[in-house]
Amino acid sequence: MFNIERWQEIFDTIAKNKLRTFLTGLSVASGIFILVILLGVGQGMQNGISQEFEGDASNSIWVWTRPTSVEYKGLNPGRFFSMTNEDFDFIHKTNEDVIEYESSRVRIWNSVISYKKESGNYRIEGIFPGFQFIENQSMVSGRFINQQDINEKGKIVAIGNKVKEALFKNDEDPIGKYIKLNDIPFKVVGVYIDKGGEREEEQVSVPSTTAQQVFNRGQNINNLSYTLKPEKDFETAVAKSEEFVAAITTYLKNKHIIAPTDERAIGIGNSLEQAKRFYSLIFMIKAFFWWVGVCTIIAGVVGVSNIMLIIVKERTKEIGIRKAIGAMPSSIIGMILHEAIFVTAIAGFTGLIFGLILLELLGPMIKTDFISSPSVNFNVALTTVFILIFAGAIAGFFPAWRAAKIKPIVALRDE
Repeated sequence: MFNIERWQEIFDTIAKNKLRTFLTGLSVASGIFILVILLGVGQGMQNGISQEFEGDASNSIWVWTRPTSVEYKGLNPGRFFSMTNEDFDFIHKTNEDVIEYESSRVRIWNSVISYKKESGNYRIEGIFPGFQFIENQSMVSGRFINQQDINEKGKIVAIGNKVKEALFKNDEDPIGKYIKLNDIPFKVVGVYIDKGGEREEEQVSVPSTTAQQVFNRGQNINNLSYTLKPEKDFETAVAKSEEFVAAITTYLKNKHIIAPTDERAIGIGNSLEQAKRFYSLIFMIKAFFWWVGVCTIIAGVVGVSNIMLIIVKERTKEIGIRKAIGAMPSSIIGMILHEAIFVTAIAGFTGLIFGLILLELLGPMIKTDFISSPSVNFNVALTTVFILIFAGAIAGFFPAWRAAKIKPIVALRDE
């Protein structure tokens, strides 16, 4: 039941010791405040890392070649080699059950692309239809490269939005218009945007077969790109991607006479492996943040316990009088516990509110590559406060129990 006299006693005690109560509450509030801020930063780091992987499909795998670094079967290190259409076809046939999207890539750098009087230097990508999904590209207008374009080796092109803005002035619709790629006319069939950013929109895409024929690349390709079919959980997806990468690496090394120990000749970019490393790092950082925050809160709770011990010492004679006139031990315990819980609760909620307000105000202003929209789960923060209040009750119980055991005659003699 609500006991107004007990609450009056609590407020009277607080009023008599304003500075001590304030400093005790400040230590508790700062613990919750620091924990909320640290959890918010940890979540912001996770958001930032997730956005970094949005540029391409989250399970994408890229394969490219570099000069060999190990002598093998009489071939000197430093040897250059190129992947071919045969490699692309073989990997497709032997891994068709796990591949979701795939594309070879023929790159023509610093090409002059022009329309009427406008021109600029951009990159030409010879690709397959699956490249749109691997690169996370969305069509603004028109369509992307399709399989018929590949089969017919059509001179058609899908252009990035930045190319469109540079070449087509006054909002002119580029669909159906002809632009020149190194003085060769191509018909524009689509305009796309890329989640990877504006740099990825400063390029144009043509059928891979067309790029090889028109720009004299023969059967050579610059790299391979894939996404794998979704798995039931993240760990299984990582394991499947590692198996796929191992199979590709083994095949290419055997096909192109590369030493099994040569770690440089074949470059592999596996977004799932990179994500696993980053998320493992984020998990450790978050665990460290929790540890720091919890330690700060424990320090505050210990402070509450110490203050309660001091209060019990100061009120020893009062407690003796209460017991002498018939106060039950439970009444003495309740008196001390109420004050401990009250101070802990008020301080805890104050720290929580200030932490959430700071994240709400400053979070949107943080613009870095690896921290985005720092926030904290309100339910988690609220649960932490209730745990803190429970800990405050425990911290106040032991001084209260000590007070309840004081004999009246001993308490009355206390100076």
